[in-house]
Amino acid sequence: MSATPDPRLLSIFDYTYELPAARIAPEPLPNRDQSQLLVYRQGAIQDRRFTDLPTELPAESLLIFNNTKVVRARLFCQKPTGGVVELFCLEPVAPHRSVELAMQQTGSCVWKCLVGNGKRWKTGPVQISFTVLDTPAVLTAERLEAADGYSLIQFSWQPAEAPFAEILRAAGHLPLPPYLNREDTDVDAVRYQTVYAAHEGAVAAPTAGLHFSDAVFADLKARGIATAELTLHVGAGTFQPVKAAQMDGHAMHAEPIAVNAALLRQLLSHAPQPIIAVGTTSLRTLESLYWLGTRLVREPSYATESAFHVTQWQPYEEGPEVSLAAALQALLDSLEQSGSDSIQATTQLLIAPGYRFRVIQGLVTNFHQPESTLLLLVSALIGPDWRRVYDHALAHNYRFLSYGDSSLLLP
Repeated sequence: MSATPDPRLLSIFDYTYELPAARIAPEPLPNRDQSQLLVYRQGAIQDRRFTDLPTELPAESLLIFNNTKVVRARLFCQKPTGGVVELFCLEPVAPHRSVELAMQQTGSCVWKCLVGNGKRWKTGPVQISFTVLDTPAVLTAERLEAADGYSLIQFSWQPAEAPFAEILRAAGHLPLPPYLNREDTDVDAVRYQTVYAAHEGAVAAPTAGLHFSDAVFADLKARGIATAELTLHVGAGTFQPVKAAQMDGHAMHAEPIAVNAALLRQLLSHAPQPIIAVGTTSLRTLESLYWLGTRLVREPSYATESAFHVTQWQPYEEGPEVSLAAALQALLDSLEQSGSDSIQATTQLLIAPGYRFRVIQGLVTNFHQPESTLLLLVSALIGPDWRRVYDHALAHNYRFLSYGDSSLLLP
């Protein structure tokens, strides 16, 4: 029996496959739930339709969804000379670092942004003229500083009383994945959001959830499959390629998560029935809860920290094992002491071969890019069989990536 691998020593080049461009789905299917569904159950592979998902799930499963909502984060601003500068809003900096608060900010704010055509933007402001809430509006952007490939951008707008969320809805464009290589359309405005999207803040969709329709939810309910929601605001780092020779040279991006006390209690009471994550973002959030709670159990003083955070390699550091029940209870106790109703944290958790899952027993997910951290996560869940799954999907005409087909992985 081979030794458990150390994820820090893994090479991403061992997690690749040939993905023809023709297999990348350029558009969504006419109906959300008509995609193919590959079911992997303890080594066996079957081909189904997504509408079959409720019948394929283990009895008494609890499905966990990420209810983040994609913001129209791409802004095309005009220079006084007529040229166009593209700003891609990544995360808020001031006056709020919380995405939810930043979206309600009025008048002005500062965001970290990627800048397209940045070399042609030397000095001075750029602007967009548009209409918000039936009122003529102007958004002005000024670059404060640039570092590490990003820029800090000061936004100000009129009418100043409009929240930044309304400004983005009116002036921005959906940030479709770069590999689609096209502009967003009215169809994307609907289909690059889940039907349950609720909290604005993501710059990429939690794509595993795009297949769920009202009809599928009705079938889940009829079959006694419980559902619950959490929030992870997907960052642009989800598309960040791994460039390091070994994974210890790759820095995972941090993403904000929010989980309410009701879900913590539901997770506690649901064991030992299966918990199934819808999407890698839901999975990373659920597993991050375990590591936040473990830290609280091992270091009670951690409860007084101003910000909770899961580091990239935290699961692979030695320490006494903590039960899932103890970790979740520690989180609930922390909320009770603070008078809050939800855990607010950030996570850089990297799940790779060598990781042992503490919370979930299965995953609903799309088919991911070669040499990606998402493929590492799939390999951590089903082991070397990831190659059989992907070979089968390629051989049976499955569509890949964000608008592609789905899989249910039950190791």
